[in-house]
Amino acid sequence: MSRIGKAPIKVPQNVEVTVSKGNLVTVKGPKGTLTQQVDPDLILELEEGELRVKRPTDSKRHRSMHGLYRSLLANMIQGVSEGFVKELEVIGVGYRVSNTGQLLELTLGFSHPVYFLLPDEVKVETKMEKGKNPLIRLESHDKQLLGQVAAKIRAFRKPEPYKGKGIRYVGEEIRRKAGKTAAK
Repeated sequence: MSRIGKAPIKVPQNVEVTVSKGNLVTVKGPKGTLTQQVDPDLILELEEGELRVKRPTDSKRHRSMHGLYRSLLANMIQGVSEGFVKELEVIGVGYRVSNTGQLLELTLGFSHPVYFLLPDEVKVETKMEKGKNPLIRLESHDKQLLGQVAAKIRAFRKPEPYKGKGIRYVGEEIRRKAGKTAAK
């Protein structure tokens, strides 16, 4: 049996989980509401503050769906109760970042500034301190949406391997290459 799939999901006191007909799961919490359509073959059991995902057979399809939906439901419950945070740092001379509401303005060495409108579910905060790299802090209750938005922002200027300039996640390791002078 799947190690991930068979683990029960603890439902906190401030989170309400409802499973409707057709395995549509709705999770409500202090941070927001999320819904997920679970495969109709899987069996969902909600009892005593725990949510369990069970599979009917050991076929390859059911085994793969088992762990997947358990992880998705666990992320939903964690998201509406605690939320998720991603931080990106902008590295490069003259690279700046600012936001007005949900509009993110990035100056990344192009001939024009890059504007990016974030969805309402994602809250953005920018920080520019003297002597430190500018930071972009993204916060949301939807883990999938948060990762997608962070990846799109990073794609505007990926970190390059020679000087390390670009947008990277905080704590991300970039493999550096030696330049032309290292060959001599």
